[in-house]
Amino acid sequence: MSDLRELYQEVILDHHRSPRNFRRLEGANKSAEGFNPLCGDHVWLYAKVEDGVLRDIGFQGSGCAISTASASMMTESLKGKTEAQAEALFERFHDLVTGKPHDAARAPDLGKLAVFAGVREYPVRVKCATLAWHTLRAALHERHETVATE
Repeated sequence: MSDLRELYQEVILDHHRSPRNFRRLEGANKSAEGFNPLCGDHVWLYAKVEDGVLRDIGFQGSGCAISTASASMMTESLKGKTEAQAEALFERFHDLVTGKPHDAARAPDLGKLAVFAGVREYPVRVKCATLAWHTLRAALHERHETVATE
């Protein structure tokens, strides 16, 4: 079990050190800002949505390893997905990190995002892991106020 935990930590640290899709996305037609006042994580999310499909997604900001890795892995997971698939993945990821039971038959596969399962053991870190996800949801729903995790 400790080997698996170490592997998960390495994946998170890799995405923190070299975040994927870390850029302001030119041509984005959806965007939102998110802020976690508890630890100072700050994220701007940009998405290009065409015909209900996330064609491209990027983010900028600063934050802890969990926040940055979550944003990085989220963007990798959502490219090419429909808005409905993104919403379903948000729900499944949120259930994972909060420890809520889910309907496995209806839930999408999390793939590499499963590395965040251990976050549920640290309730303060759940907000770090979900900040980018809540910000994405705000962007897709075209909410223009800053998303806060308070």
